[in-house]
Parts: sequence; C-alpha cells; structure tokens
Amino acid sequence: MVVRFSVRKWLIYSMLFAIAVPVLLVLALRFIDPSIWMWQLQREMSPPVSYPSQSSHEWVPLDKISPSMQLAVIAAEDQLFPSHWGLDLVSISKAITSNNSGGAVRGASTLSQQTAKNLFLWPAKSYFRKGIEAGFTLLMELLWDKPRILEVYLNIVEFGPGIYGVEAASQAFYNKPAAQLSRSQSARLAAVLPNPYRMSAAKPSNYVWQRSSWIQRQMRLLGTNHWNLK
Repeated sequence: MVVRFSVRKWLIYSMLFAIAVPVLLVLALRFIDPSIWMWQLQREMSPPVSYPSQSSHEWVPLDKISPSMQLAVIAAEDQLFPSHWGLDLVSISKAITSNNSGGAVRGASTLSQQTAKNLFLWPAKSYFRKGIEAGFTLLMELLWDKPRILEVYLNIVEFGPGIYGVEAASQAFYNKPAAQLSRSQSARLAAVLPNPYRMSAAKPSNYVWQRSSWIQRQMRLLGTNHWNLK
C-alpha cells in the first residue's frame, strides 16, 4: 500500500515537473534573449560539411529590423501568421494525408512552429517530435505576443552555413545593418530559408531569383497593414 502510494506520488510530481519546466522556460524567454538554442547547438556539435569553423550571430530587437524583412518572412513562410494560434490545422491535415499516401513529403510549419523547433528541439522528422513542437508552439502563442515570436525567429534562423539571425546575414551578404535592408534584399534573404545550405543569398540561383520575385509580389499583395509595421 505504501509502495503504491509512493509510486502514485512520484507520477504526480513527475507530471507536474514535466508541465512546469516548459512553461517556466517559455515564460523566461519572453523577456530574456537566448544566447544559444538547440538548432545552433546541434550544428556546433555535429557540423555539416560546409559549416564554418566559427559561426556568426548578433541579436537585434525587432524595431532594429527592416519592416520589409519582417513582411518578407511572413509572405514567404506563413501568411496567416498574424491571425493563427500557432498551428495551421488545414495545412497539417493536407501534409499528413500527402505523407501517408506516399506522395511528396510536405511540411506544414508556421513561423511559430519553426521558432519552437529552432529554439527548443532537435532536427528530426517524426510525429513524436512534431507533437512536442506543437506543445511548445502553443505555449509560446499563449505566453508571448506575435512581435516577440517574430523577433526570436528572425534572430535565430539560419540564413547560411553558420550565419544565424538577420543582423549577421545582412552584414555578411549586404554589408549593412538589418534595419537598412531593402524590399528586394529582404525578399532574397527570405527566399533561401527553406534550405540555406543549398540556396545562397550571396550567389542566387535562378530559382532563388524567381522565388524572391514571387515573395515581393506577395509582399505587395499583403501590404504593410497585414503586419503592424512601423
């Protein structure tokens, strides 16, 4: 009887711990800018062939990032970002159907999910990891606001091998701060985000130029009112 009670108590404490730690972690990062994150850590520990000996990164607040850059990643990656609660259920359902039917593997990640993945998780394609990602995403949507999610995303996403965040990318590719990025430069940076190891903002392929043009058209269609740009 005592053993059974102890096991039950241990299970309760374990569940509370498993809930409390992610909540406290996400809440803390609402106010604290992370100095390292899981995607970067994984790259440092197990670097790809083209990974540089030293990575580059510089954190900048959202108001020091060009409004065009903010709109470009929304236009390119997640046009419903201002209105959804972190998960695009329609796209997720389509992706699951396509993947299960043997079609082309599809993703369905919102900007919020990509931020959660880069910040907290390991690179892997499994429903288990996607489930944890969804949990962190919902916590971020609950405890952060949209500007903070976009700020973190733009500061930790990899724009090229070892080039983390839009400030480092802007300096590396255009020799200017992120606050001065033009619409075309912003669109070109956003264009490489699906795979910055195969696509380059420094030496754009025809595909990158075409995708950049498409992003600029989407930016015009969305307009600055789509996002609270200043």
